[in-house]
Amino acid sequence: MRHALPLRLAALFALCLVGFAAQARDLVELSVRDLDNGQMLPLYRHGGDAHVAGTPGHRYAVTLENRSAERVLVVLSVDGVNAVTGQNANPNQSGYVLGPWQRTEVRGWRKNLSEIAEFVFTDLPDSYAARTGRPANVGVIGIAVFRERAPIRHVPSISKEAPAPQASRSADALAKAAPQTRQELGTGHGDRRHDPVSRTDFIRASTRPAQITSLHYDDARNLIARGIIPAHRPTGFVADLPPRRR
Repeated sequence: MRHALPLRLAALFALCLVGFAAQARDLVELSVRDLDNGQMLPLYRHGGDAHVAGTPGHRYAVTLENRSAERVLVVLSVDGVNAVTGQNANPNQSGYVLGPWQRTEVRGWRKNLSEIAEFVFTDLPDSYAARTGRPANVGVIGIAVFRERAPIRHVPSISKEAPAPQASRSADALAKAAPQTRQELGTGHGDRRHDPVSRTDFIRASTRPAQITSLHYDDARNLIARGIIPAHRPTGFVADLPPRRR
């Protein structure tokens, strides 16, 4: 059973997430919901990356679902900017703590413990990152997930630290693989809304994240031009018969 626990804010660590692929058997599932039509945005897989198509002017939420029976710390980066601190993501910033099986939505840039400024799909020049002089990573939503350190028990044991997740491609390879079409969408700094959280303590089990996942977004026209979304998508109904041969 999933527990409806309050979302808590841990003043700990963040990580720049651009260029990393989703890991298998994720602790936390990352997805995006359009708040103006209520629909989850479908995922399109292309070249090892996951993509979603946003609608300009629509508000959206980043949905996080803890798929484990333990608390986890989720550090969220939008367009290369930490969604809690507003700074370039780095190892000294903050993240959200999810309880076991908790599913929650992060709907905007954290302004304080009571308010957020809504995430909204907007033209790249109007994005928060671009307007603050940081447009390089616009179009990527990412998370780093940390397990919580278990209480110390005085029982003799042998343990081996799991290897750190590795990037599927280097930064140079990503730059060379960059699409020819220009990124159109970014995430704007929308209206303020009441969205309370509280602080909590969280001690990470490791300085290295257990999961790193990224999700790319742009408008549908651009994704079609790049071959990520088929130009003629199936309707979901039974196709007509071909003409009879004469």
